[in-house]
Amino acid sequence: MYASPYAIQTQALTRRFGEVVAVNDLNLAVPRGVIFGFLGPNGAGKSTTINMLIGVLPPTQGQAWVAGFNVRERPVEVKRRIGVVPESLGLYQRLTAVEQIELVGRLHGLSVSEIRARIPTLLALLELEDKADKMILDYSQGMMKKTALACALIHAPEILFMDEPFESVDPISTKAIKALLRDMVHQRGTTVFFSTHVMELAERFCDQVGIINKGRLVALGDIPTLRAQAQLPADAPLEDVFVRLVGAESEAQSQLSWLTRQDGR
Repeated sequence: MYASPYAIQTQALTRRFGEVVAVNDLNLAVPRGVIFGFLGPNGAGKSTTINMLIGVLPPTQGQAWVAGFNVRERPVEVKRRIGVVPESLGLYQRLTAVEQIELVGRLHGLSVSEIRARIPTLLALLELEDKADKMILDYSQGMMKKTALACALIHAPEILFMDEPFESVDPISTKAIKALLRDMVHQRGTTVFFSTHVMELAERFCDQVGIINKGRLVALGDIPTLRAQAQLPADAPLEDVFVRLVGAESEAQSQLSWLTRQDGR
């Protein structure tokens, strides 16, 4: 076991797809018991990074440790300790929420009695009781996200990975999920790692943030640290920090300069 104060740590983690470098020499350190937002534009390498950390995608080179275990060398130990809400959700549409959660619980080795004792609490916390016995294909996107989250939590993971967890989710469901995640961090010391491109969400919800752009980590730390790194005021919105750090500000201004020229040419 890799002795470390970090829930997640990577060393020169890299993934190539042919000649395309999706993640490039990533050195990441996420402390235990925090909500960590992994930010970046579409195609920046967020999902590829998560897939390597959860053992779905092998890295081209480099190493990763999750919950103290090397992902390459101890993948089963890692999977025992993590919960995952993928962007695609991966739910069986013709199961009910209860059946889906039971299935995942059994795959994690829980007994039937353990699963049935835990499900009512999860359904109540995620406000799924009323439709828990209806097939998932009849659910809204928000209800599907909450069902996937219940599946990820049934075995009480140390670390929860979520890929764009609030996309297409209504404000009421988003509020319920955020409250549950915050309680897990405060009461159980769970580490939450989620990817997003929504700056306002990250600014209000995350304890720490990592920013990735074109496969490279360009910033890591809490919001005040990132503001200082970007040389912006202490009250600057995270959106401005993000734009400054990924170098998009000058590029966008250059590309749009023709709009501001008086002759229009």
